[in-house]
Amino acid sequence: MRRRLSLVDRLTIALPLGWLGLFLALPLVAVVALSFQGIADSIPPIRPLIDSLHGHLAVHATTRAFRIIGSDALYTRAFANGLLNAAMTTLGCMLVGFPLSYAMARAPASRRSLYLFLAILPFWTSFLLRTYAWMGLVRDSGPLNSLLMGLGILDAPLPILYSPAAVLLVMVYSYLPFFVLPMYAVLEKLPQDLLAAAADLGARPLHAFRTVTLPLALPGLVSGAVLVFVPAVGEYVIPELVGNNDTLMIGGILWEEFFQNRDWPVAAAIALVTFLILMLPAAALRRWSGASGAGRA
Repeated sequence: MRRRLSLVDRLTIALPLGWLGLFLALPLVAVVALSFQGIADSIPPIRPLIDSLHGHLAVHATTRAFRIIGSDALYTRAFANGLLNAAMTTLGCMLVGFPLSYAMARAPASRRSLYLFLAILPFWTSFLLRTYAWMGLVRDSGPLNSLLMGLGILDAPLPILYSPAAVLLVMVYSYLPFFVLPMYAVLEKLPQDLLAAAADLGARPLHAFRTVTLPLALPGLVSGAVLVFVPAVGEYVIPELVGNNDTLMIGGILWEEFFQNRDWPVAAAIALVTFLILMLPAAALRRWSGASGAGRA
């Protein structure tokens, strides 16, 4: 017999649904509507989607914005660069963040809080300020090049700033905490008796890691990768400050269309296509989580 929901239960459900509807669903509907509007020489620079003509409602929807995105190679290159850069950033965070999270989880319990505090410490500083700090570190006369030249490793400064390498370096640093925190939360809960049992049965450390630790840590690995990949696709600040023309990405194109070209429908269409692209890893994660839960059951 189904239990009837009380007033408190209904309010508990209605409040988050109302919040999502107000701050997620309505803006998304507005973006969808804007992407089908025509451009006009007015303020705002768009034609009304629905207006009254001779006493009748008229709909002025157009697919012009989507046709422009699909026919211009500039947008294709921006989407490809954004996805590739996000994938490389995610891979870099995995290569750096997994050993770091593993070391934090296997550290003495008295030190884990300190290591966790150090991992989230960058969040206490402005994102823009951290990017400017990296610009000073990797410039031609910065500390990094000065150290390498002082050690005799380089004869001339390494041109890191304003390059794809600088974008990748700064993005991995900036998004690393998004991977470390969920990865650490999973690794900390791994039962040590399983690794001890594997060792007692003759498994070498590498084999035990591959067959015991890695499968159990997979949920944190996937969650951390999604948390890094999704915001990295639309990153604007880092490529704009430390990149060059070869690092043209979705965020930069969207800003240019909205503020410089004042083509709001094209900017809305870019945002909508980006949203649909980002739904793919979210859907894959949901499907994988459901399959994993059914397999464990």
